[in-house]
Amino acid sequence: MKRTIMLAAVMLAASISLSNCVQASAEEAPRVKNIIYMIGDGMGLAHVSMLEIEERFTPTAFDRAQNIALISTYSANNRVTDSAASGTALATGTKTNNSYLGVDPDGNPLESIIAKAQKAGLATGLVVTSTILHATPGAFYAHVDNRNYEEQIAADLLQSDIDVVIGGGRDILKNKPDEGGSFAERLAGKGYTVVEELAEADDIHEGKLIGICGDHHMVSMLNGRGDYLKQATEKALEILSANAAKSGKGLILMVEGSQIDMEAHSNNSEGILAEMRDFERAVGAAMDFADRNPGTLVVVCADHETSGMSIPSNKKDFTESESGIKYVYGTGSHTGIHVPVYLYGTGAELINGIMDNTDLSRRLQEILLN
Repeated sequence: MKRTIMLAAVMLAASISLSNCVQASAEEAPRVKNIIYMIGDGMGLAHVSMLEIEERFTPTAFDRAQNIALISTYSANNRVTDSAASGTALATGTKTNNSYLGVDPDGNPLESIIAKAQKAGLATGLVVTSTILHATPGAFYAHVDNRNYEEQIAADLLQSDIDVVIGGGRDILKNKPDEGGSFAERLAGKGYTVVEELAEADDIHEGKLIGICGDHHMVSMLNGRGDYLKQATEKALEILSANAAKSGKGLILMVEGSQIDMEAHSNNSEGILAEMRDFERAVGAAMDFADRNPGTLVVVCADHETSGMSIPSNKKDFTESESGIKYVYGTGSHTGIHVPVYLYGTGAELINGIMDNTDLSRRLQEILLN
């Protein structure tokens, strides 16, 4: 009898101890207050593999990932998505039709994670290598049923109040659609500092910034874009961090390696590699920020895969020490295959497995805003 009582007491003590440990662990676990949402447009696993092969398997930022997942990318009306529908899914957590931007299949406006973050008082930003009116960035603030309606998208940008937006788009933003002045002038009237070169923002450390640094899309890496994406990512994070510190809230920044997709459409191996190297440097900068700022989750994903790239051996005889490889393309368009998600920082363990792109977005909204 005494032995039974002693055993029960030991089990009760162990149970209480375990419960206290779990409770303490939950209390000590830092909350995700910042998300850096990085989208490699058109980037599939083969594109990441190409980068690692060409870097001779030296560690890249992708190798720093602390967790990984896979997402499906189909749209509401097509097994193969375009960037508008997939961008909308990643931004809002809702499927829509190809070419629709920030609206559901019936044309009803959808609220993005950035719009919800603004309502919660977080600092918000977008950095891209395309025009800032392109499909992926537009999915985070615009509401149109045709991604080509750039003047309407620019009008939605004007109403969005996002703290920092950096990319191309002078051709539309300098247009004067009405007597109120150009979109750029009206943004300045709303308190934005508008710059046309990233270097012009060197002395800007807080507040609201619009950088329209290219006539339409930024020039490609092969044509001399340089280290713009990494520098723009760091500048955006600097400003958003200052804004977040003032409000006592966190931040969300979406960064897109837009031109991976453009080079993949052309099946241009040299161009894809250059754009992947550029995006990887920006990913590394985001991960470095997460190291310095606990509570930051870096999410690296793609909106879809472009080109159907495969990397076969040049030879069938694998007894040789080196068979060589080549890059083979199945299409000049998008594909329907799953794409990878790489996670780093606080909360990296919270997203796992195989899911839809809408599930990823909804999970991020829960993590950041609840």
